[in-house]
Amino acid sequence: MKELLLSIANGIATITLNRPEKYNSVNRNLALAFQEALDTCTNDESIRSIIITGSGKAFCAGQDLAETSDIENIDFNKIIEEHYNPIILKMRSMPKPIICAVNGVAAGAGANIALAADIVVATESASFIQAFSKIGLIPDSGGTFFLPRLIGMQRAAALMFLGEKVSALEAADMGMIYKCYADNEFELAYKNLAAQLAAMPTVGLGLTKQLLNESWSNNLEQQLLKEKTLQIAAGKTQDFAEGVTAFLEKRKPLFKGE
Repeated sequence: MKELLLSIANGIATITLNRPEKYNSVNRNLALAFQEALDTCTNDESIRSIIITGSGKAFCAGQDLAETSDIENIDFNKIIEEHYNPIILKMRSMPKPIICAVNGVAAGAGANIALAADIVVATESASFIQAFSKIGLIPDSGGTFFLPRLIGMQRAAALMFLGEKVSALEAADMGMIYKCYADNEFELAYKNLAAQLAAMPTVGLGLTKQLLNESWSNNLEQQLLKEKTLQIAAGKTQDFAEGVTAFLEKRKPLFKGE
């Protein structure tokens, strides 16, 4: 059985972590397949939104510890540099919107992979846990970058130090994720969200994502200058022309992502 599944339909790519018997924990094969799938999503112009989810009961339980059972010889540099860091960087540089649909527990690196998405939604029975402290490690996969920006330093520190489980409802209430849905509504909800994004002006969304990325390091003057530069670029797209024409003609725009 493949560790990862990639399906493409109607402008939407769905990446499914597919080791359900291991709660979709990440081994080398899964990590490399994940990176390859992200590259496909970047390069395939027909893809206009991306869903990342898991098969079975879990989203992702983080690192497969069976692959690191030889404690004295664990190569953390290789695991982080070749597995996790490329996944996070590819997700954030993707010029298209990524939805992470958390269908179950998201633990350790699994939680932080989810938080690297543009929009995170979860089913009510899902949960998030920064499990690293329970085995004497530190949060990786961008967790120390994203989590305090989402929920503040105090909460992030507490969750990372204590390793407390956070329900999907709590995660939504504290701003860690966008929304949570009842279990019986979840699949339809995130698929509808992906379809909505796939029908929007893809170039403009990608430029907005670029601005959000750069806002973490820019001062106000730099950000205003970058907004001007990218607004000029957005104004040259066919989707901008279609949006204005549709507004004047009082009809729904038909964006092509160009």
